[in-house]
Amino acid sequence: MRWALVKVSLAVTAMVVVAFAVPLGLVIREMARDRAFSNAEREAAAVAPALSITTDRDQLERVVASAGSDAAMAVHIPASGEPADRTGGAGQRAADIGRQRATDEDIAAVREMGRASTTEVDGGSTLLQPVALSSGEIAVVEVYVPESEVTNGVATAWAVLAAVGAALIVGSVAVADRLGVRMVRPAQRLVEGAHQLGEGRLGSRVPVEGPTELRLAAVAFNSMADQVVQLLANERELAADLSHRLRTPLTVLRLNAASLGEGPAAEQTRSAVEQLEREVDTIIRTARDAKPQTAAAGPGAGCDAAEVVRERMGFWSALAEDEGRKWRVAGADRPVRIPVARADLAASLDALLGNVFRHTAEGTAFAVDLHNGEDAVIVLVSDAGAGIPDPEAAMARGRGSGSDGSTGLGLDIVRRMAESTGGDVRIGSSVLGGTEVRIWVQLDGRTAPERRGHRGAVRRRRQPRQTATINRPRSLP
Repeated sequence: MRWALVKVSLAVTAMVVVAFAVPLGLVIREMARDRAFSNAEREAAAVAPALSITTDRDQLERVVASAGSDAAMAVHIPASGEPADRTGGAGQRAADIGRQRATDEDIAAVREMGRASTTEVDGGSTLLQPVALSSGEIAVVEVYVPESEVTNGVATAWAVLAAVGAALIVGSVAVADRLGVRMVRPAQRLVEGAHQLGEGRLGSRVPVEGPTELRLAAVAFNSMADQVVQLLANERELAADLSHRLRTPLTVLRLNAASLGEGPAAEQTRSAVEQLEREVDTIIRTARDAKPQTAAAGPGAGCDAAEVVRERMGFWSALAEDEGRKWRVAGADRPVRIPVARADLAASLDALLGNVFRHTAEGTAFAVDLHNGEDAVIVLVSDAGAGIPDPEAAMARGRGSGSDGSTGLGLDIVRRMAESTGGDVRIGSSVLGGTEVRIWVQLDGRTAPERRGHRGAVRRRRQPRQTATINRPRSLP
């Protein structure tokens, strides 16, 4: 906007300067020319009274010398009693005083017309002024006007006009630039405030200043930010309250689990209840926290994906044995570091494995494969179920599958975990015949800026180049 105003001001001022300066320069040139010929007419008029009285050469030379100079003025007197020609005759001969520059034809034409005329000669122009003599003949006074006198002062006047025009242009551009800064600065602050609010700095506000429209926009932005803060606060309180309501049934479950006695199933139940209590406590603490976590994980943060996979598969294996499901884990026999918190990866794996148990029939096999590459880690969760007919709909937050207990948030948790590293999530068909969910975890985070905020695009664009060789899980025994 700032440069647009400067360009518009430059164009308008330049057109105005040209529209006024060019005609004014031409007028100044014509005025200089008129001044030069007016001076020549005055010099010629100074000789006219003497010519009307006498045609004596000596007297006329003195008059010419007093009026001008022989180099600039000449007097052409025709012969008396004969036609006005250059040869004279039996009467008085024609006389010329001073240097003649005009041609004989121009002089004869002025005598014949009886009015003054100008003609171009070498180095300038001449004024030919006819004067009636006492004898009735017509003498011609020739005054030479050099070109330097015709253009005297024109160059200086044009230079002044050019300087004034340039000053006007520079001044208008400076004023337009200041006005542009006054308009652009509030807009820039509005943009910065929007970026800060988008990055999670909820205390960001915009000063109400600038033009009326931008002040109204700043007021609307600040009001929107206040509403966002209030909505988030209400959401945190609601999440904390809902989570707190789970404490009572959890207490009952913990007491019942304590009475189950010994055995693998009882131990698994008590472990699950303890983990559920920890998760509820984490939700309450996070919901009560007024500062959103927007900073990226620092160096050294993350977890061992292989350890988390072994731990969660150990948890789900008991339920798999109860339902007669065959399962397999591959690639989790060596450490695999990823920039993801342990709780986030565990929640993602639980969401995917929970979907397998919830949406496939008992006895359906499943597998978890972990692949470690140079710049990415890939986690594949496959099953031999009926598959997902619409992967795009399944990835939509809150959509769910339509069955009881399905909220549609599980895959969204997985997606947000992957995208926090610059990766993504893909849903496809597995070699087991059912669904395969591929979690791409980026290790260096180089693609995070271009992926962030594009939920649908990251799933639809072409799969990035994989540096790790992905081995599809073989059929389970």
